[in-house]
Amino acid sequence: MANYPVELNVEHPERLSRGLAILKLFFGWIYVGIPHGICLWVYGIAVGIVTFIAAWVILFTGRYPKGMYDFVVRYMRWTLRVNTYVSLLRDEYPPFNGRES
Repeated sequence: MANYPVELNVEHPERLSRGLAILKLFFGWIYVGIPHGICLWVYGIAVGIVTFIAAWVILFTGRYPKGMYDFVVRYMRWTLRVNTYVSLLRDEYPPFNGRES
């Protein structure tokens, strides 16, 4: 198996809060979906533009620019953290960034 630069690790906690699970199930779209959704929607548009530009840069130089790569990876991290929270896999509210934890 090849060594990939991006990997997903979700550590399942020993115990999840049932109260938070019910809260997330009924109201998660309000307190997570709206603020994170708006931010990720705008960020996603920027990622689409950066990815388009990066495709042309890769075509002519053969390299993915580090800054563009990091920008896209931060978006993916943020999206995955929000999805794991909304999917009831974690109790910790996701941060508004894509930095490594």
